[in-house]
Amino acid sequence: MTTAIDSDQKLHLVFGGELQDLDGVRFRDIRNLDIVGIFPDYASAQAAWRAKAQATVDSAQTRYFVVHLHRLLEPPAP
Repeated sequence: MTTAIDSDQKLHLVFGGELQDLDGVRFRDIRNLDIVGIFPDYASAQAAWRAKAQATVDSAQTRYFVVHLHRLLEPPAP
């Protein structure tokens, strides 16, 4: 079964949480991840990421990330 992906739809997930250490990307408690949202383009995802990152600047262990969901949904090119 093949699923057609709208190539104009570029979904991005913004999430974050407290890391176990600053040298990796292993979260202290994945049950408490902050799922900021899914955004229709990189610019809006980046704005949300920046706002959350700035709001948590005093917590060195807290990090936020942008995941390019559309890359996970699109089949690889032949």
